[in-house]
Amino acid sequence: MATLNSIAARSLSSNSKLITEPRKLSSTVITLSFSSSKLFTKSNQSLSSILLTKKRTNWVVNSVTKERDVVTAQITGSNDQEEEANARIGRESEGENRISSDGSEDFERFMGRAINATIVLGVGSLAITKLLTIDHDYWHGWTLYEVLRYAPEHNWTAYEEALKANPVLAKMVISGVVYSLGDWIAQCYEGKPLFEFDRTRMFRSGLVGFSLHGSLSHYYYQFCEALFPSTDWWVVPAKVAFDQTAWAAVWNSIYFVVLGFLRLESPTNIFNELKATFWPMLTAGWKLWPFAHLITYGVVPVEQRLLWVDCVELIWVTILSTYSNEKSEGRISEVSTEAKSSSSSSSLHKE
Repeated sequence: MATLNSIAARSLSSNSKLITEPRKLSSTVITLSFSSSKLFTKSNQSLSSILLTKKRTNWVVNSVTKERDVVTAQITGSNDQEEEANARIGRESEGENRISSDGSEDFERFMGRAINATIVLGVGSLAITKLLTIDHDYWHGWTLYEVLRYAPEHNWTAYEEALKANPVLAKMVISGVVYSLGDWIAQCYEGKPLFEFDRTRMFRSGLVGFSLHGSLSHYYYQFCEALFPSTDWWVVPAKVAFDQTAWAAVWNSIYFVVLGFLRLESPTNIFNELKATFWPMLTAGWKLWPFAHLITYGVVPVEQRLLWVDCVELIWVTILSTYSNEKSEGRISEVSTEAKSSSSSSSLHKE
């Protein structure tokens, strides 16, 4: 019995140990769970704090970027406004410059037209007065019909007296007037208004006619009579052929070269333009002068030939002046376009 009691007591003590050990295990589990819960809560707190900081940083960054975008937008908007303002100012200044340039051009055009009209009306009035007052010493009792009837006859008599007194000067004056009128007709034919002609161009042509054509033609017709002294039927065609080959080539070249020098052009340009227009001018004369020179050498006396030729020259000077000035103006326009293109290319290279 004693042994049984001891065995039971031992078993009870072992059971009590087993009971106490799970309590200890549960307490350890509880402590572990508690500690893990603490850790979890701590980790949650740390994660939440990290997330909050990240949110704060993201909010700060977003706010900064938004403010930067706003600032850049404001800057670009201000730049655009400045550019628009500058462009508007530039357009306004261009418009003002255009208006001022248009005003100055209109004023210059008006002044040029007034000067041209004064020249034309003054010269025309002087010529008409000279023609109508040829008999001013004794025409006071004449009627208008008598003035118109006898004035041309008396003017012709005065012209013949001037030819006898100084034939070269009289022919120079006639040629100067004809070449000036011919150039004026050429400019009107080219499309310029009646009183907007180029005065310098007209005076150049008149100067060539006055200084060269009148005097040279006077001596040429005398030379032609000495070269063909016969009165046979073939003399007139021979004179016409000589006139339209040798003399026409010489005079056209003289007119073209002298006008080029009066325009202050270089000899190279004058030679090139003469070479380009020599044959067209010569062949153009063959359409007009052979028919006119049949009268010149067949009917008109030697001293009166230049007056008849000058009447036909009104048509021929129109052709000559058109040929000469078309080449010059075309070359000037080519030079101006080349200068503009070179300046634009140089500005592009600089940029």
